[in-house]
Amino acid sequence: MILEHGIFTVSLDFELYWGVRDKQSIIQYKQNLRGVRRAITEMLRVFSGNHIHVTWATVGFLFCKDLYDLNEYIPKVCPKYENEELSPYKYIEQRTELDPIYHFAPELIDLIQKYDGQEIASHTFSHYYCLEEGQSVDEFEEDISLAIKIAERRGISIKSLVFPRNQWNPEYISVLTRFGIQCYRGNESNWIYNASNDEDQGIFQRAVRLIDSHLNISGHNVYDLHRCVNGKPFNFQSSRFLRPYSGKLAILDGLRLNRIKRSMSYAAKNKKIFHLWWHPHNFGINTNKNVNFLLDIIKHYIFLKKRYDMKSLNMCELSELCNGK
Repeated sequence: MILEHGIFTVSLDFELYWGVRDKQSIIQYKQNLRGVRRAITEMLRVFSGNHIHVTWATVGFLFCKDLYDLNEYIPKVCPKYENEELSPYKYIEQRTELDPIYHFAPELIDLIQKYDGQEIASHTFSHYYCLEEGQSVDEFEEDISLAIKIAERRGISIKSLVFPRNQWNPEYISVLTRFGIQCYRGNESNWIYNASNDEDQGIFQRAVRLIDSHLNISGHNVYDLHRCVNGKPFNFQSSRFLRPYSGKLAILDGLRLNRIKRSMSYAAKNKKIFHLWWHPHNFGINTNKNVNFLLDIIKHYIFLKKRYDMKSLNMCELSELCNGK
């Protein structure tokens, strides 16, 4: 299967506090989390105004309205991580209430659904870590079943998935197929982006990734469609993580932008897929600077659309293309 034009795909890991709970306290990450609602509103304005189609990979917990609602969905089999701090269920058990602004977002899910081209996908039910020691495929299957169930409660059929921390596990892929999930976001092909648990990610690997976000070390990381459809579910690999604004690195923002634009141009000229991703909470602080940076990327997409007929498709739409729909 050969594309007739390049594809610009965006996926967002929508997780609120559940995505950073084992690394930072709410107090430490409070500003980012409290800024998510404004960031999402701004991003939707930008996406809608420029016809950008986006996959919002959403942690299942966010569909709940409060702790009582969440407790109705506690799985029969919880993940048995060797590092018990990784499991959110101990955290949940120890609380009599959870502040909705940090833990729940049904109103934001409803808002996203109102915009054309915005897909609600799964980031698993509990922000599940597929490569951490102790957990099993049976526990993962229970988690995914709840992610599907809680989305169906709001009339949403899950077709795409993003693995938390990019810990995609080839042994677990068949679970996605059983639940009708058509595709997932795999990692970049270069070794510096290999899927691993947190313990196996060293300082050197993280440092090289940071450099690679400014200078082309790993290549363009764009993909032919036929490479994505070797088997089901389809693997729409990541091309680039959109790092948020940093005052310490602001002097390098020109390099960061050009790194993305050059890979997008390569994809457009060669009829390949460029897949950009980030977290809404990355835009929770320095929101204006981050949104303006995003606008620069989208302006380049519009240029590529006019010159090379590049298209914006979310992950579900890419799957439909692969299925010939």
